[in-house]
Amino acid sequence: MIRRKEDCTIEYREKMRGGNGINIITNFINSPEELNNKGRLFSRLTLQPGNSIGFHIHENDEELFYILSGCGTYSDNGTIVKLYPGDVAICPTGTGHSMANEGDEVLEFVALILYA
Repeated sequence: MIRRKEDCTIEYREKMRGGNGINIITNFINSPEELNNKGRLFSRLTLQPGNSIGFHIHENDEELFYILSGCGTYSDNGTIVKLYPGDVAICPTGTGHSMANEGDEVLEFVALILYA
């Protein structure tokens, strides 16, 4: 199966998980079935400067971020670190994270959520 760029759905989410601004989510999958029911999200997220995703805990799944462009300020279960293109952040089940774009450039990253 091939999904062309123009066939991906785009969502605009305001104040994601209590964060700031409106973030753009380009969904690469349409349903968990496309991940053999092993996950629920495979998307590119775009955060404009000043935008963020608020801190949240993953209870029954885990999330991975792969940074494409920009610089992100990431809370790794409470420890704040900077992430740059090529970096990967892994938030295992039972831990929490957040992401903020405190820079001057657009922050783009791929997110994957897999079930525990």
